[in-house]
Amino acid sequence: MLCSRDLLARLISFNTVSRESNLALIEFIQDYLQGLGVSCELDFNAERSKANLFATIGPADRGGVVLSGHTDVVPVAGQAWTVEPFKLTERDGKLYGRGAADMKGYIASVLAAVPRFLAQPLRMPVHLAFSYDEEVGCLGVRSLLATLEQRPHKPVACIIGEPTELKPVLGHKGKLAMRCHVQGAACHSAYAPQGVNAIEYAAKLIGKLGDIGEQLAQPALHDTRFDPPYSTVQTGVIAGGRALNIVPAECQFDFEIRALPDFDAQQVVDQLADYAEGQLLPKMRARHNDTSIAFEPLSAYPGLATEPHSEVAQLLALISQCRDFGTVAFGTEGGLFNQAGIPTVVCGPGSMDQGHKPDEFITQDQLDGCDAMLARLAHWLQTDA
Repeated sequence: MLCSRDLLARLISFNTVSRESNLALIEFIQDYLQGLGVSCELDFNAERSKANLFATIGPADRGGVVLSGHTDVVPVAGQAWTVEPFKLTERDGKLYGRGAADMKGYIASVLAAVPRFLAQPLRMPVHLAFSYDEEVGCLGVRSLLATLEQRPHKPVACIIGEPTELKPVLGHKGKLAMRCHVQGAACHSAYAPQGVNAIEYAAKLIGKLGDIGEQLAQPALHDTRFDPPYSTVQTGVIAGGRALNIVPAECQFDFEIRALPDFDAQQVVDQLADYAEGQLLPKMRARHNDTSIAFEPLSAYPGLATEPHSEVAQLLALISQCRDFGTVAFGTEGGLFNQAGIPTVVCGPGSMDQGHKPDEFITQDQLDGCDAMLARLAHWLQTDA
């Protein structure tokens, strides 16, 4: 029987950066589970280059608890690694490798717990749900959830194993990422007033986003459960212009809204679009009628705010042995599970302080702690619990 550390070594060895296929890793997990007598369902993307995996242990005629994790990892290119990213390196109680914390450590512990789940009768099933493309917008899990919604017995709880240092987490912000395209009109810079400078109008829009961000930061809109305690707006990428002596005809920029769970991020986009339509486009089209401002959605996922007195929160408190519920700044697939009617919490080994960085690691103590947490879950799931 493979332990979580050995399984982590195997999982890290697969390069599952989001732009790459995750099928080799999925096939490894499928073979491992089938070797234990657990059947799996694979849900492929349109190109059949990636897949989600779903498996059930225990009675299939009732709901159960989902243990969910994503299989993709962020890139290592341009980072100053001192160890091989896709090979487990152990040093001073730390296990290094891309995805060790985010979040192959959790998946390894879940797989190591399968024999324990199989060794006893369960009063409700445990489901394993491993997705693709979480790091690029929580894309893969959506089709998995669509399949679950069609089943007669919906899971009653989901534990997302993102790295929280095994602290129980009930919430995180949602995210909406957008791209704005500004189409101006080019001319020689010596006659700049005759053109429509796309960069200058993009700058006005970005300034408006800053104003909206300041409005959202007002104390009356704060939710002290989160850090920062308000919805935020930021512009992260901008591109435009061809030469200094040409008035630029095109500019585009990407911005995002990190929204408190009860705030609709689309309001920010609508407010910006109203500003563009009412204030900027009339000035642009007074010079050239074929100018435009358009908004393109890039990615989105909802926030999560599970009630502390809910059954899933109480279950998490029991198995994590902690009632000090918190929130995290990063997003997860949890909001999508919750939106699908599956009450969701977040708790997993490792720290996001190590995630997405060179020399990413998880400590052996955290891995052992996750193993113990899942052992307590297995006990809770017993028929005589």
